[in-house]
Amino acid sequence: MDNSAIFPIVLSFQVALVVTVFILLAGIPAAYVLARKEFRGKELLDVLFTLPLVLPPTVTGYYLIVLLGRNGLLGRYIYGLTGWTMMFTWYAAAFASFVVSVPLMIRASRAAIESVDRNLINASYTLGHGEFKTAVKVILPLAKKGIIAGAVLSFARAIGEFGATLMFAGDIPGKTETMPLAIYGFLSSGDWAKAHGMVIVLTLLSGAIMYLANRLSKRAF
Repeated sequence: MDNSAIFPIVLSFQVALVVTVFILLAGIPAAYVLARKEFRGKELLDVLFTLPLVLPPTVTGYYLIVLLGRNGLLGRYIYGLTGWTMMFTWYAAAFASFVVSVPLMIRASRAAIESVDRNLINASYTLGHGEFKTAVKVILPLAKKGIIAGAVLSFARAIGEFGATLMFAGDIPGKTETMPLAIYGFLSSGDWAKAHGMVIVLTLLSGAIMYLANRLSKRAF
């Protein structure tokens, strides 16, 4: 395996690890709000969070270009202030993976939080604990099985992301080429040997991640 095959593996892991960290930071609070709070527009917010799961990844990538591209709704101001654009960088690959992966985290965590026995939550309040302490000491520990599963599945989704990454980050060898993009590139150029090798690596990695998710979930309680 030369650098053309090693770089996509390294970049995919880099992207997936960074994405998973931000998914944990953003996904758990979002899931908690959706699970525990009632407010106007809640269902609309839930739809917005879930939409990347059902939209074709290329459509998600298109929206990212419209929003954060060099001439995008927000991207034009970022470029005007800094002279920098996210598109065609590994940050774009990470952001695209985040957008399509975070719904898995939110849905798994929300379901786990909603399944926590309300009697235990009320008991915590009765003992004088506030909402924050109850969330940290009672709700999240009891929901950790779903949270762990959501995090691992999001990691796997980030590694396997293709369409949104291709649209927003591009397929630039040595810069934005992740494993799925590398497989597509190898097949397009007729390099079947490298394509086969990358497919095997990605398949084994995905299987290992799913096995790890099951093991961690069983040990969560």
